[in-house]
Amino acid sequence: MIDDPWFYLSATLAVLILGIAKGGLAGGIGLVAVPLMSLTIEPVRAAAILLPILMLMDVAALRTYWGQWDRRNLVTMIPGAVIGTAIGFATFEMLSADDLRIMVGLIAFVFSLRWWLVSSEGPAREASMGGGTFWSSLSGFTSFSVHAGGPPIHIYLLPQQLGKTTFQATTVVFFFGINWLKIGPYAWLGQLDASNLATSLVLAPLAPIGILIGARLHHRINEALFFRVVYASLLVLGIKLMHDGIFGV
Repeated sequence: MIDDPWFYLSATLAVLILGIAKGGLAGGIGLVAVPLMSLTIEPVRAAAILLPILMLMDVAALRTYWGQWDRRNLVTMIPGAVIGTAIGFATFEMLSADDLRIMVGLIAFVFSLRWWLVSSEGPAREASMGGGTFWSSLSGFTSFSVHAGGPPIHIYLLPQQLGKTTFQATTVVFFFGINWLKIGPYAWLGQLDASNLATSLVLAPLAPIGILIGARLHHRINEALFFRVVYASLLVLGIKLMHDGIFGV
């Protein structure tokens, strides 16, 4: 098990931020978790330690938002989740985490910047099998290595102008499936060893605290502000991911 106190400081902040994001702010700010922990350990190990904690958070968040998701969207997204996770597993040693960060960061940056510049939602889009499969496949693929699956799925869901709770609940269910799909491949790749699992266990009690904070924030923030926060976080995190990928942070 890791005994570096600086690691536990960064990991505590990372897990709380993840919980707040999953509990009420649509997961966007949770992208900072792996980079934050990577200040003290390797990114691949940070992702492995976080996976069991993410699964615990998913269960808690699923209970909070039970039955409030958009079923039509999930039908379009679940096949892509399986496809993307399989591709991520098959190409795990072919693409670097930095390559994935640059790709996801560029997509998130362009999409969110366009929204801010146009400053108009336009007509709401409908869920579609083609769009849902494409973006959820990309989400599953990028989630596998660096837990950066949020931006692609936000790009698919945001133009549909769902209510904030429906939006949150749909992302919660989607990533519940994604993270459980990853557990077998992660174990096969040797990332869930005894040391990493012991560290996950130490950090696990922070998960419900973050979820509770996030759920309270979700119900107190108005809908317009909620989506501005999501779009703003997507813009900032797009820049952050591109920076980390280019400079190998």
